[in-house]
Amino acid sequence: MILSPGRSYVFVHAPKTGGTAMALALEARAMKDDIMLGDTPKAIKRRRRVKDAQTRGRLWKHSTLADIDGLVPSLDGLFAFTLVRNPWDRMVSYYHWLRAQDFDHPAVALAGQMDFADFACAAQIMASMQASPARHYMTDANGQERCDLYIRLEAVDTDAAPLWDHLGFVLDMPHANASERDADHRTFYTDAARTAVAAACAEDIERFGYRFD
Repeated sequence: MILSPGRSYVFVHAPKTGGTAMALALEARAMKDDIMLGDTPKAIKRRRRVKDAQTRGRLWKHSTLADIDGLVPSLDGLFAFTLVRNPWDRMVSYYHWLRAQDFDHPAVALAGQMDFADFACAAQIMASMQASPARHYMTDANGQERCDLYIRLEAVDTDAAPLWDHLGFVLDMPHANASERDADHRTFYTDAARTAVAAACAEDIERFGYRFD
């Protein structure tokens, strides 16, 4: 995530939504006082700036607005935005990312043990997805959702216009962290897996108008 007092914005990086490309694009135009949390080059260099910060939650690349409570005196006046992604595509991306990891986490273990269809139907994965819709990342410590802009990854060119207006310039967003999997998420799904993701991610599917195909 990136918080820019100078440009009056906060970008929240929800997992597996194309946020790394956005973070790199913002980083390329970073101001000296921008606070960056993550693993991009400038974020790594600036980690010491938040080393002793007392916040409500963990400070890392996927911090929510509630997590960063205490990092700055107030979020008032900041243009808050994030990216969202078709949940069926996002689940495929999540699965393949997990299979490349080796840290100790239940989701990593499940992805390593299961094929995709079983993974998408697993109760633990469904519960995790259902508990973290887009608004979860954009809800502050007082329980208030405060997002000025949700940008669909599939429609950045049109959805991001209010962000470009706020910044006063258009960002160049090259594709980052591309995987080698089939780009068509539909090829990975059984009917059961498709239904499972539809149930677990029903809020975002309805809110952002997503469809399986």
